[in-house]
Amino acid sequence: MKVSMEGIVKSFGANDVLRQVDFTVQGGEICALLGENGAGKSTLMNILGGVLQADQGRITLDDRPVSFHSPAQSLNEGIAFIHQELNLINDLPVYENMFIGREIKKTGGFIDHKEELRQTRALFQDLDIDIDPMAIVASLDASYKQIVEIARALQMKASIIIMDEPTTSLTDPEIERVFDMLRTLKRQNVGVVFISHKLREVMEICDTYVVLRDGVVVSRGSVEDATITGISRDMVGHDVRTETLDQISDIGKEVLRIEGLTQEPYYRNVSLTVHAGEVLGVTGLLGDGRSEVFRTVFGDGGKYQGRIYIEGKLVQMRSTRQALGLGVAYVPRNRKENGIIKDMNILDNCSIVTLEKTTRFGLIDRRKQLERFERQRKDLQIKMSAPTESIGSLSGGNQQKVVLAKWLMTDPKLLILDNPTQGVDVGAKEEIYDIILRLAGNGVAVVVLSNEAQEIIRVCRRSLVMYHGDVRAEVCGETMNEANIMRLATGG
Repeated sequence: MKVSMEGIVKSFGANDVLRQVDFTVQGGEICALLGENGAGKSTLMNILGGVLQADQGRITLDDRPVSFHSPAQSLNEGIAFIHQELNLINDLPVYENMFIGREIKKTGGFIDHKEELRQTRALFQDLDIDIDPMAIVASLDASYKQIVEIARALQMKASIIIMDEPTTSLTDPEIERVFDMLRTLKRQNVGVVFISHKLREVMEICDTYVVLRDGVVVSRGSVEDATITGISRDMVGHDVRTETLDQISDIGKEVLRIEGLTQEPYYRNVSLTVHAGEVLGVTGLLGDGRSEVFRTVFGDGGKYQGRIYIEGKLVQMRSTRQALGLGVAYVPRNRKENGIIKDMNILDNCSIVTLEKTTRFGLIDRRKQLERFERQRKDLQIKMSAPTESIGSLSGGNQQKVVLAKWLMTDPKLLILDNPTQGVDVGAKEEIYDIILRLAGNGVAVVVLSNEAQEIIRVCRRSLVMYHGDVRAEVCGETMNEANIMRLATGG
């Protein structure tokens, strides 16, 4: 199948999101759809997936004009959209998830579980998928859940599959597992639209690419003929820095020291120090225990063994309120689940941790609340229309800035950032890196937790590498390179 979108135009009020966009993908091709958050990628694919309708333009399937007014219509034509939040029911077995909404019925209306199981096993065998159809979905790791979603799309006879940020929460081995599945799809002449901010993955798995910027196609071509530098420049409209960022801040007094911190089975015997004005990295693979270590430091980890010192004083961390009182702030790894409250507006999301500072006699002083927010908005250059708008109206990068602003309002001495650039585009990443270094320059002790070695190298003075709950080594200078970090993170 060949899908062509020609002259697509879409506006939301006065906001022109897509302007005369042409996009094509065909069977046996993996096409990367790239651009900063807010460039129009999701809107374009939501039009193809039947979630939205274009204001102008046309869609053809193998040169046959079509129009989609619902996701079901798009799916019936062979186009499946696998969203970033997977649409699986954790408490059901895999084979039942494969047939949700399309259950096979016996005479009398009862579900034919035996036939559903048989068809699932046959499909998994054809695709060389090593998953037990009887397994409960909750027992699967994230990559196998992705694979179940892909298999379900194929069972619905999908010829084109749209994948939105499919590797955001995956470890390197899990990513390779999904890539093996994509290569299988390609051999079976299925087309894939691969939406991602991870350009190294694009270079590895994709055949072609299309870059959107401000609702316009600015470049397209073969991945084989492209470079990460060139694609990054097309995405943001200027050259993107790739060199290690200079840390010119003076190192001050010790802010955090932990000695022999242990909480089985997550981590054991972890010791480290962080000083004012320093950016310390902690890296490894997902599941290495680093998040659990620093949730403990933030008072959210439960009982532990070992010692935690804040500014030289031994403390027993029992709650997040206690940690805040000691000047510790924590930006969690999963923005959508743990960082923002979707039903609140931008202002309230940013102010919720420090409401007591703007409350008088039990009532919120809106003027004071707005003043505090406005200072953070200017400092972090948060792009928005109004503070009373929904947090969901912002791009991923600006949502992350709001989460960061929320914790900066506490005036932290120690700021812990858990995967601070997860799910944000290359331009927003650079802005967040600048913010981190500026905070360090102002004397804040910063800890960056990240599974991206390149990110650690760019912003950190030194880094600890963890493996299965143990600190394998500290790296800095010449030893802080990707090859060495990966060797240590995999147990070397």
